[in-house]
Amino acid sequence: QVELVESGGGSVQAGESLRLSCAASGNIASNYCMGWFRQAPGKEREGVSAIHSGGGTRYADSVKARFTISKDNAKNTLYLQMNSLKPEDTAIYYCAGGSVEWRSLLDPIRYNYWGRGTQVTVSS
Repeated sequence: QVELVESGGGSVQAGESLRLSCAASGNIASNYCMGWFRQAPGKEREGVSAIHSGGGTRYADSVKARFTISKDNAKNTLYLQMNSLKPEDTAIYYCAGGSVEWRSLLDPIRYNYWGRGTQVTVSS
């Protein structure tokens, strides 16, 4: 079993930054991909960014050049650095893990394990 615990959310003004963390524990397979997803009220969960087990990364068009995903394998921790935040980034952010093909890296239904989420609120 894999446990994922997110932290780092909060309330900020537009233009400010936040860094999310996701601590992973349990039986994490070496071929697991890790990703960040978000869900705003009334909207479907969407992929924000993910990192493949091979190291490649993908980003949603809406966050490219603003968000950066990284992973510390020694600490089993996934990060999401979010800069230049916008009100439309407001959502619950979830960490997820699973064995996922590259082409499906931002597809939430491909992931097996999920954290409980952390709220990010950006005001204008």
